Formats: sequence, C-alpha cells, structure tokens
Amino acid sequence: MEIVIDPTQLWEQLIAFANEYKLLTSLVLLIVLHFTKKGVLLLIRRISSQRGEDRRNQINILEQLGNAFIIIVLMMVWSSEIQTLAISIAAFMVAIVLATREFIQCFMGFIYYLGARPFRVGDWIQMNNIIGEVVEMDWAKTALLEVDPETFNYTGKHVYVPNSQLVTQTVRNLNFMRRYRLHSFEIVNEPTVNAYSLLPAFHARAQAHCEYFRDVAERYKGLIERHLEQEFIRIDPEVEIKTNELAKVVVKVSLFCPTAEAHELEHKMCSDWLSLWFRAQKEEQAMLMQQQSEFTPHFPVCDDNRRQTTSSTGL
Repeated sequence: MEIVIDPTQLWEQLIAFANEYKLLTSLVLLIVLHFTKKGVLLLIRRISSQRGEDRRNQINILEQLGNAFIIIVLMMVWSSEIQTLAISIAAFMVAIVLATREFIQCFMGFIYYLGARPFRVGDWIQMNNIIGEVVEMDWAKTALLEVDPETFNYTGKHVYVPNSQLVTQTVRNLNFMRRYRLHSFEIVNEPTVNAYSLLPAFHARAQAHCEYFRDVAERYKGLIERHLEQEFIRIDPEVEIKTNELAKVVVKVSLFCPTAEAHELEHKMCSDWLSLWFRAQKEEQAMLMQQQSEFTPHFPVCDDNRRQTTSSTGL
C-alpha cells in the first residue's frame, strides 16, 4: 500500500504544533538558527583566512542580519501574544518610550550607519576625543581599539561608544592615517645664530631622511587626494623659521611620512638641526675671538731690569 503525504496537510499540522507548543518551537528555532549562523560565519572566516582577505566588515554585517532574522522569526511565533501585550500596555507606551529612549537612539544611530556608511569595521575613526580602530559594531554600540593620538600606537584598551553618538556627535574617518600621515614638530633655540644660514643644509638632510619612502608616499598621496578630490599634500619636507612670544627661534618641520616612523624621523631631524646649530655657534664664537684678538691694541713692555742696569752703570 502506497503512502501518500499531502504537503499542505503536513504544513498545517506543523503550524498547529508550533502554535500549541510555542515555547518548545521557539527554543528549537533559536538553537537551529544560532548554530546555522555560527557555521556560516565560521566558514567565511576560514575562507578569508586562507585567501588572506579582510572580511571583518562583511562578517559583522552578516552577524547583525542573522540576529535580526532570529528576532523576526521569534516575533512571528509569538505574534498573537505580542499583539495582546501591546494592546494591554498601550496606556504605558509613553513611559516605555521615555525609559527606552537611549536604546531607541542607539538603534536609530545603527540605521544611520547602515545608510550613510561613514566608516566600516577595520577603519580608524575619531569620536569626540577618542581615536581608535573599529573592531565590532552592533545595533547598540561601537567597539573601538583605542589608539594613542600622539604616537598612533595601540594602547590595548577597548572603548565602547553608544551608537546614539553617531547622530549627535562628529565622526572623523582617519583610515588614511593608518599608514601615512602629515606629521609636524617644532624645535626651539636661543637666537644666538642666524637660523636662515643653516636652512639649506638642514633641508638637504631632512630630504635625505625621507628619500627611501618617497615612491610609496607618492602613490599613497595620489590615493588620498583622489579619494578626497583635493590636492593638499607635499612629499618634500617643509621647514619654516619663526619666533615665538619669548623672542626665541622656532623651527617648524612638516612632512608626509609613514605613521610608524614619524617619531623616529623627528628624532633624526632634531639631531641634525642641533648639530648644525652648535657647529655654527662654535664657528661664530671662534670668529668673534679672532676678531677681538686682531683689534686688541699692543703696548710696549717696559724692561725694569734694563733700566736698573743702565742707571747703575751711569752711576
């Protein structure tokens, strides 16, 4: 005897079972969807690791979409109860909205992120006074791996920023500063030497320090300027000499250099400037001493012994 299975009848029985045992159905769906999501994400991570690709942004978006799908499925299972609950708490809706205001703002910030895409996972951003690399983002918060604004090195601290600040605060994308950045520093000296006389030699030394990464810097400069549609970067170091309010000589150096080597280049250029400065200072002091010795008047020296001998012989 052949057994015929009616798909429509089977589906109706399945729906009836799900409506009768909603708690069990929700638990089974939650477990199945959760492990399915984890398996898909694990497969994507393995493929991207084998190919050497950075898929953190895609993985983060898929994870959030998976969480949203699980929530939607559970809401469909409990739709009648949710509807009854919504009707019963209609009088308290205003209080609930006020109590969950921050969460609603965070969710709206996440919606704004999905629409505007001001950054992605793996980018460097600045929110308020915090600079960091985006390592994770969900509907409530953005996780940053903090970066020191002075040295641009990781501090090892995780900072969690509510997504509501994406709408209310200024967000700066600093992703182009991960490899190369505009670095500037100042050297202050006493006005004992003509600083402009040292400028050609110092500029030649500074340019020699930057010569080995010039080709890469040119390509990265072109990439940044094409993205921003504005030319504002100079590859060669710029040296500016000025004075401050204390009448001291200030040498300001600006250069486009690798982020990881900015402070090392600063130390080398400071060493070059100070060596030129002290050498010029010694040469000027030696010249002044020579000029003083040339213009010092020479008086005849009286020989008292000769005078005494002459006077005794005359006697």
